[in-house]
Amino acid sequence: MKPKTVDKIATAVIIGVAAFIVLLLIGLLGFILVRGLGHISFSFLTSAPESFREGGGIGPQLFNSLFLLVLTMIITVPIGIGAGIYMSEYAKPSKLTDFIRLVVEVLSSFPSIIVGLFGLLMLVNYFGLGFSLLAGALALTVFNLPLMVRITEQGLKSVPREQKEAALALGLTKWKTITSIMLPIALPIIVSGTILAAGRVFGEAAALLFTAGMSSPRLDFSDWNPLSPVSPLNPLRPAETLAVHIWKINSEGLAPDAAEIAAGASAVLVITVLLFNLIARWLGRFMYRKFTATK
Repeated sequence: MKPKTVDKIATAVIIGVAAFIVLLLIGLLGFILVRGLGHISFSFLTSAPESFREGGGIGPQLFNSLFLLVLTMIITVPIGIGAGIYMSEYAKPSKLTDFIRLVVEVLSSFPSIIVGLFGLLMLVNYFGLGFSLLAGALALTVFNLPLMVRITEQGLKSVPREQKEAALALGLTKWKTITSIMLPIALPIIVSGTILAAGRVFGEAAALLFTAGMSSPRLDFSDWNPLSPVSPLNPLRPAETLAVHIWKINSEGLAPDAAEIAAGASAVLVITVLLFNLIARWLGRFMYRKFTATK
């Protein structure tokens, strides 16, 4: 077979696979949104769920998901970026460094149910955090930390060596070179890693069943004291997230409109993830242009 013919066949196969993936994604999102958009309303987004009656909402679960995302990112991002900087710029090549990278990769592939059981034994019982948002955030950090470390390391290594050497030649310290030259250039890659980590926080359910719990106390949205047991900002209270609520409604929901609530909650979850991705990408591009003075 002629090389040009082989090239055309390979190109057609690649385009076909890409088109299939795009169509599959569009079909999946369309199915979820078409089923759920009709059930979304202001009352649905802000009211509390009902166990046996129709008309329940997802207000506390939606707030819990967003609050858990904030808590997890506060813990994950600084540690992940710091560890990524160390692995990229300070760790000397050795068997120990290779072993650490292997451990990070293995940790990222752990099944979520195993991480959940680890969180139940260590965070909930041994350290006495109980079923709480903080325990859930720490368990999700176990998922997200390897991803953030690897993404940051790869982002810093993608910076052209000439730019790094030019900064050092001008007399900048190594830390100043990293923070002023390398991190801004690597920022789009780090933002992409953050988006992937955030998406996992939104969609995770198995690990949170054993750490954050499957129920949420009646919240008083006029009480913003983080130490109050009914305050939405209390990180030590149990919290059912949106993903856990969808699983719970589908598996053991007794409300007559349980299927409609699950469909509406699924659509809200998908829209929330999409909005977060768009905002994070816009913020990443804005910061990249600001730090690198590019238009």
